[in-house]
Amino acid sequence: VCALGRPPPPRAAVRCEAAGSCFSAHLANGSYIDARSACGRRRGSLAWVSGEPELRLLLGLLADAAAGTAPSLFWVGLKRNASACTDAGQPLRGFSWEGSGRGAAPREVPAALGRWAKEPLRSCLTARCAGLHLAAAAPGGGPSWGWKE
Repeated sequence: VCALGRPPPPRAAVRCEAAGSCFSAHLANGSYIDARSACGRRRGSLAWVSGEPELRLLLGLLADAAAGTAPSLFWVGLKRNASACTDAGQPLRGFSWEGSGRGAAPREVPAALGRWAKEPLRSCLTARCAGLHLAAAAPGGGPSWGWKE
């Protein structure tokens, strides 16, 4: 999922906020590094979530992009450096946002956005990346989601 500084080409799955930021979804199998490079080629960065409005926008975009597929993991700019430890007391478990299209990414998300589909491994030794995991629609219609290493 990319955060773009300008509107993307019309063929991409795209959602834009009223403030002008646009997010695009690209379906491809690849690593976190591959996804970050692909966003950079589009003059953007991996997406971040600073609050519920961005989350709702991304969930809608990804649900449309992945319609009818099995559970999916979408890379976003969520990373834990090797020097940071897993912290079960924090919503992002020691992970932080790598960057955003508008400059500095938010450092934290509200506790309500700290939903993990699977708890990350407890570690302080290696860099780890996390993505936005979507599963089948939850009761009430919206996709079931959570962060996943």
